[in-house]
Amino acid sequence: MRKPKEYTSLFRSMSGEWKWLLRYVSRYRKEIFLYVVIGLLGIGMGLGSTVASKYLIDAVVSHSNDTIAVTAAMVIGLAVSQILISAGTSRISSVVGTRINNEIRSNIYEHIVLSRWEDINKYHSGDLINRLEGDANTVSNSIISFIPNVFTRFAQFFGCLIIVLYYDPTMVFFALMSAPFLFFSSRFSAKMMRKFNLQSRDMNGKIISFGEESMQNLQTIKAFDLTRRYTNNFRVLLESYRKMRLDYDKFSIIMSICMSLIGLVVSYSCYGWGVYRLWQGAISYGTMTLFLQLSGQLTTSFSALVSLVPGAISIATAAGRVMAVTKLPCENDIDKEKAEDMLKTASEKGVTVSAKNVTYTYDGGDRAVLNDVNFSAAPGETIAFVGPSGEGKTTLLRLILGLVEPDSGKMEMETDGEIIEISDSTRRFCSYVPQGSAVFSGTVADNLRIVNPEATEEEIIDALKIADAWGFVEELPMGINTFIGERGVNFSEGQIQRISIARAVLRKAQVLVMDEATSALDAKTENRVLKNLMLSDPKRTCIITTHRPSMLQYCNRVYRIGENGSLEIDG
Repeated sequence: MRKPKEYTSLFRSMSGEWKWLLRYVSRYRKEIFLYVVIGLLGIGMGLGSTVASKYLIDAVVSHSNDTIAVTAAMVIGLAVSQILISAGTSRISSVVGTRINNEIRSNIYEHIVLSRWEDINKYHSGDLINRLEGDANTVSNSIISFIPNVFTRFAQFFGCLIIVLYYDPTMVFFALMSAPFLFFSSRFSAKMMRKFNLQSRDMNGKIISFGEESMQNLQTIKAFDLTRRYTNNFRVLLESYRKMRLDYDKFSIIMSICMSLIGLVVSYSCYGWGVYRLWQGAISYGTMTLFLQLSGQLTTSFSALVSLVPGAISIATAAGRVMAVTKLPCENDIDKEKAEDMLKTASEKGVTVSAKNVTYTYDGGDRAVLNDVNFSAAPGETIAFVGPSGEGKTTLLRLILGLVEPDSGKMEMETDGEIIEISDSTRRFCSYVPQGSAVFSGTVADNLRIVNPEATEEEIIDALKIADAWGFVEELPMGINTFIGERGVNFSEGQIQRISIARAVLRKAQVLVMDEATSALDAKTENRVLKNLMLSDPKRTCIITTHRPSMLQYCNRVYRIGENGSLEIDG
């Protein structure tokens, strides 16, 4: 009973993935229809050329000069038409295929970026890249090749079958002798192929993830003299992938040998039957040639239909991995209009940020990180969250930024008496300085203009001055047009922090959220930066997390997070 249940589960899973895929690709039905029509024309030309060859040979054998000229012209015309159709299909495939591939990858990327932070954060970035590239390519190829091929291969098979039945029904029996074996072996093959596809894609994701992380942390790897260990670990991953590939390759070779032997039996049976019928005088030389061509095409087309199974499995596997990402709940900017209306007055009145009896637990967490939390930060105020690492300071900032939602209670923003609940829509009010090297590859100006694309050079310089960054940027070889490497590799951590602060300033938001933003700065630089921030916009609401007591002198209130996730005013 176990195996039937396994197969039922397998095909139910694949059926669900294909249903999703067909709904997903329905927007491309015109392109699919075009491919099918062109493919059917090509099949029709090929079968017509095969039948015309029969009459050409019969005309040659009977020395019918008039018929020879007509049939020869027909054979040549059909052959040339088939070549032109093939060339046209190839060109259309390139033009339409690249567009569809880009659209699908763009759509998947959009889903990844718009998914709720806590949901998408469960996936490793390397695995997401693998889905965005490898799985997206497989899905797009299913649109431009696989789905149309289903129709054209069925058309070729039934076209050959009808012609053979017309001239000699017995030949069909010989040509389809392999059908029972192909049918019953396909169930076992499907299970093996499904298993391999899942393992292969998961292993690819691990290899990409390992490579990505090691490249990002190359300095640390070198500093700890771990280069040999990491190269060996990478070889181990590649070796695991190689063994998996070889195991599946062994299975494929065995199946290929079996298929080839059966195909050989079928071909020689058809050939023998044709020779026997010709020896009896029941068929002409032209019909004999037709039988040989069609028997081969009939066997090939049936094998091609069976070969659609591994393709369908590979596509279903890729579709399932894409579906897992695209079905994640997305941020929907539901309060967009209200937030934009409030934004008009917020620049003059400022924004108050508050939490009311907020409790939050991470998915899979065994206890609440924050428990019945209350706080408030008004325009012109600076508040700080302090406490041991891992006790919820960064979680509070994520709540303020609308990255996560409280289990209970309310997170709110208020301006001029109007209140809005914090969500992805309220990020319009916020600037953010994260921990770590949160810069992008590009120039200093590029990094700042990410938050304000229309910013002038003067505005960029002013923001850098407020962040106490203009002093070192001005001395760079190309000033604000100096290139920043990946993760700020050619800048110090303190310089990167000040560029991140300048970027937040350039956004000109009413709420500034800073997560350990001055941890790499010396006391004097930190003092200048904080004073500049307060003087640059007296109505700005500043919310910070810090381990440095020197920052607390600038705060109106300091909230300490307790071990049970509570929040109390410190001192």
